Amino acid sequence: MIQTNRPVPIEVTVLFLQGGHASTAVGPLEVFRDAGVLWNELAGEPHAPCFRVRSASIGGAPVSLNSPYTIQPDDALESIAHSDLVFVSSGGLPVAEVIGRNAPIVEFLRRIHARGARVAGVCSGVSLLGAAGLLDGRAATTHWALVDELRTRFPRARWQPDDLVTEEDDVYCGGGVHAALDLALYLVDRLAGRDTARECAKALVLDMPRECQASFSVLPVGARHDDELVRRAERWIHGHCREDVRFDALARELGMSPRNFARRFKEATGTTPLDYLQRLRVRAAQRMLEDDHRGVTEVGAAVGYDDAAFFRALFKRHAGLSPAAYRRRFGAR
Repeated sequence: MIQTNRPVPIEVTVLFLQGGHASTAVGPLEVFRDAGVLWNELAGEPHAPCFRVRSASIGGAPVSLNSPYTIQPDDALESIAHSDLVFVSSGGLPVAEVIGRNAPIVEFLRRIHARGARVAGVCSGVSLLGAAGLLDGRAATTHWALVDELRTRFPRARWQPDDLVTEEDDVYCGGGVHAALDLALYLVDRLAGRDTARECAKALVLDMPRECQASFSVLPVGARHDDELVRRAERWIHGHCREDVRFDALARELGMSPRNFARRFKEATGTTPLDYLQRLRVRAAQRMLEDDHRGVTEVGAAVGYDDAAFFRALFKRHAGLSPAAYRRRFGAR
């Protein structure tokens, strides 16, 4: 028997919702199916599909989308026992009706996420993630016109309406209709690697995900934990990491002494507050060096370091390469 090192494709289920925008379902489905395939075809290389993709609807019924045609999905929602990733497309409007007519999907999302699946939603489809309780305590975004309503319905989510893509604890959200492609490519990047995402984007003549431009909100660092006070500190650091962060002041704001805060933060995250901040900034700088054309000094200033020499030394300590060497190796050609 011939042995190969090719990884097993990641199972993806794209849910088609009645009344939604066709592009939010068909676009991501094509992105996932073409990852590792279309670029290879164009380059004359063997196919290396990264995802095994299927579409599904409630009862497997044909779906009437916001278009003059219907689509017949591959499977019935009820037949799906396992999926590594579930992608929820737009469900149209109004939100109350989207939630009401998709009750089986809400329960499905709750159940399959509890089994370890990643769950993603875009536009009004994000409301189903909220109804399933998956947005509680997590970063979220949606179409700009729906933010106020979803914030009222799901107040425990941390709404970030300026972001096209958010990620936290294997729950992903995308903004308005065409952000479905940004979210799909972002997921290819996260699950199959930057090279595969870049090749897929080139083959489909798409831009790389727009959120990748130094988006601090989707760059988690440190270990997962259940210390809510430290989670509050992490969220604050994410939101202010370009600024001159004063950890003594942050500790007082949380009702702790600086020494107790530092000890508790390290116990929860496995790193000190300062190291956490530095790694967060370096990760943001890495994204900028990969996808941006600003100079190294400008990148350093953008992530909070006006001292270019200090930034270069710090970056090399954390990334193992100088900023210039990192850009040569991983930057856009």
